[in-house]
Amino acid sequence: MGGRRLSRELALQVLFQIDLVNANMIESLKYIFEHYKSPEEVKEFTLTIVKGVISNLIEIDKAIKGYTDNWSLERITNIDRNVLRIAIYEILYMKEIPKSVSINEAIELAKKYGTKSSFSFVNGVLGKINKMVVKRMQ
Repeated sequence: MGGRRLSRELALQVLFQIDLVNANMIESLKYIFEHYKSPEEVKEFTLTIVKGVISNLIEIDKAIKGYTDNWSLERITNIDRNVLRIAIYEILYMKEIPKSVSINEAIELAKKYGTKSSFSFVNGVLGKINKMVVKRMQ
């Protein structure tokens, strides 16, 4: 498994804990890093994602709400919601990562950790957001 994919998986676990039980970000990161011995670059990218999502959560959640027709944020499963948050953070704030990579990685996370329909739901939402971002750039 690539370093960035592992970082995304670890970030998903941390964000899941924070979202589900309002866990402390620092304590959750510490726990994950103690249980998953990872190279420093994996830890750094995980930290970047987690801090980035938390710091921009209002805007990220607004994007999710705006592109999920008839779905409240609370109705989206915890896994799908946090997979979307990671990908949207990357799409909006990490310009050095191609949007297609962020979308593909999110789909893989959704397939691995979500329900049978998670990957198609995640793909649909991210496809709409990607179109919006591309229109803004034109």
